[in-house]
Amino acid sequence: MVTLQTANNALKEVYLGVVSNQLNTGINPLLAKINQTTADVWGKEIIKVAPYGLNGGIGAGTEDGTLPVAGGNNYAQFKLSLKNLYGKIEISDKAIRASENSAGAFVNLLNSEMEGLIKASAFNFGRMLYGDGTGKLATASANTTSAITVDTVKNLMEGMIVDAVDASTGAAVSGATGMRIVSIDRTNKAVVVDKTLTASALASKILVVQGSYGNELTGLDAIFKTTGTLYGLSKSTYGWMTPYIKDITNNNTTTQITDIIIQTAIDNLEENADSKVDFIVCSAGVKRNYQYYLANYRSNIDVMELEGGYKAISYNGIPVVSDRFAPENTMYLLNTKEFNLHQLCDWKWLENEDGRVIKQNANYPTYSATLVKYADIICNKPSGQAKITGIMES
Repeated sequence: MVTLQTANNALKEVYLGVVSNQLNTGINPLLAKINQTTADVWGKEIIKVAPYGLNGGIGAGTEDGTLPVAGGNNYAQFKLSLKNLYGKIEISDKAIRASENSAGAFVNLLNSEMEGLIKASAFNFGRMLYGDGTGKLATASANTTSAITVDTVKNLMEGMIVDAVDASTGAAVSGATGMRIVSIDRTNKAVVVDKTLTASALASKILVVQGSYGNELTGLDAIFKTTGTLYGLSKSTYGWMTPYIKDITNNNTTTQITDIIIQTAIDNLEENADSKVDFIVCSAGVKRNYQYYLANYRSNIDVMELEGGYKAISYNGIPVVSDRFAPENTMYLLNTKEFNLHQLCDWKWLENEDGRVIKQNANYPTYSATLVKYADIICNKPSGQAKITGIMES
């Protein structure tokens, strides 16, 4: 007979390893390339010593002359708070009882919940990789009493629960929190929510996942900002904290990406930051634009298979991958060996004192279980990364 104890054991002993592997490598080809480690985690923070520049104790001299003056390595300290990442499943008491005499029905029930968890996680953790940590999904330009016009719907999906936030203050907009997205008009970039809003109240406000403002992973957008601080260090003080950025627009018009433009960025990183690109990621439109270029100037297009079963076209042996969350008109050229996902531990179920992971939701005939991971991403050498903007979308 299937019981709550059976479900509890299945989640801990059978599903945890499979789901953890999927969340770590099956979500996104970029995430699959990033090393995951428990090193440099101290309490609730990541504290890491980052070397930069060269050792200064090198020189040439005469046979009996003075030896070079010692000059040790240069070090800076990165500091970043661990982010709290959650994944939650919910099963009704009725569903459990209906399947208590059928192990097959119960397995199907858990499989369905786990597939839903992985799908939602793939969407949310995938987009976090390209964010700046604030959790911004889109910026509103206007709104009616139920629909919000935004600048992009790339990060939005029906069913998401979102808050409207004033990014200048970090304060949530009154009456515009906990909004469930009912439908999305992707052509006109209009989002219908399940709440009655005050007309025009959300202009210039940003949308974030419920309760997530300022609590998401420190993604690529944070690394490629040219001002402010990163990992507690000022970019104006530490110039090596700023990556290579090249805008190829011509007379305010996007242009075609070419091998020469890509190679120029790669050469710059190798010559000025001693960094070797091993991963290129862009939007689908930019990838199509590059494929159009290849079709016209090359006789064949190389294809390679990546970890996790992903396929990619190749630039001189470097995979070129499209990602739904990569910003439009943009290509990132990354040295993924300089990235680490620092974590307190791998994915774990939240447990009660008695070791149970399935808990009844207070005042409801439902049970839930929550996966948790405390982690964030650090790029050891921001100057060893590149971004090309102003690329034509095809």
